[in-house]
Amino acid sequence: MEKRQWILTTIALVLVGVYIYFFTGWSKPKAIHISYTERPMRSRLPGVTIATVAFGFDQPYRLTEVKVVPLAAWQTNQAVLPIWHLISDSKSAPTKFFLYGQDIPGLKPAAPGARPQPLQTHVAYRIFVAAGKIKGQHDFEIGGKRPDAK
Repeated sequence: MEKRQWILTTIALVLVGVYIYFFTGWSKPKAIHISYTERPMRSRLPGVTIATVAFGFDQPYRLTEVKVVPLAAWQTNQAVLPIWHLISDSKSAPTKFFLYGQDIPGLKPAAPGARPQPLQTHVAYRIFVAAGKIKGQHDFEIGGKRPDAK
């Protein structure tokens, strides 16, 4: 090949590489997209309702870790103890949604015997979810209208 052909071939390969890197998303890490919804659920006590939070994903994932922390505490200290923390003990089943505090097949509490702490209204939380190398996080809050809102 002539020198000119080598230069044109090199420029073409560089342009293809730039296009792939910036416009296809191959180089971007994959992320789990998390959504949540809050549903009131009646308690066994008369006149008492409990907020149930359901989390969902855009597709089923084999989860390896689920962790919920109070957002304000996590922002000041990222080593804060989670209020709910599950880790994989084996190959978990594909999961597309779950409820806060639910036993998720294939996951167990990170600390043996640990139970999820109840969520408080008007407190912001952050959920971290991992499925192998793919990770996601989402902030949420339960309680409807804030007390300081007019």
